[in-house]
Order: sequence, then C-alpha cells, then structure tokens
Amino acid sequence: MKKCAVSTCQAAPTYLSSDHDPLFRFHQWQANLRILDVKEIKTVPYAPLSHPFVERLIGTIRPECLDRMLFWTAADLERKLLDFQRYYNGHRTHAGLVGRTPELSADPSSRCADIRSYRWQPHCRGLYQTPMAA
Repeated sequence: MKKCAVSTCQAAPTYLSSDHDPLFRFHQWQANLRILDVKEIKTVPYAPLSHPFVERLIGTIRPECLDRMLFWTAADLERKLLDFQRYYNGHRTHAGLVGRTPELSADPSSRCADIRSYRWQPHCRGLYQTPMAA
C-alpha cells in the first residue's frame, strides 16, 4: 500500500503550464520536472491574459495569503492553501455575487446577527477574522 504525506494521494500531473518567468529556468526546477516526468507548456510570450483564470487565482492568493505567511514543507503549504480555500469560498464576500459567498450556508442559524452580540471567528491561522453571531 502506498503511503502519502498528505491526507489524499494524488497522481503527479502530466503537464504543467508556466509563463516565461526566470524562476522557471533554474536547473533545480527543470530537474524536478524531468524526475516527475512532467512536460512543461509555456504560455504565449508577452501575453499576460493568455490564462485569465489562472492569473486571477494567482493575483488573489499571492497578496492575500502567500505574501503574509511562511510555509515550511509542501504539506504545510497545501494545508494553508486549503485553509485559505475554505475561508475564501465559505466566509469571504464577493462583489460579483452581490456580497454573498460562493458557498451558501445551509445553516438556519446564519440569519442576521444582533450587532450587539458577536464574536470573531479566526480563519487561516488568525490571518483573517469574521464576525459571527454569539
């Protein structure tokens, strides 16, 4: 039986899309891709909008999460990204959804809270906090 460092085993990807950032030219990066048998597909040069969804994701995760915390291992990074995903989809309001969250709460106690009685619920190891009905 194969053991994994993280809770769920996932196969390595076959392809990896990257841009022309100098970081992707380092010998160690190239060696890791060869070892994992992953084929790198470069984006179109000087076309930052070639992958708009990925660019938007990176533009959200980097300043709101990765620039504010340290991670020590790949498993630690994965845990912290999953914490951020739960916060982002379950508690963070989105302007495109008229102030709602992507995951609508099925909890009947999620009605309007009394502004005089609330507590702060920490997310992402205290990086973000949301007011919750007490």
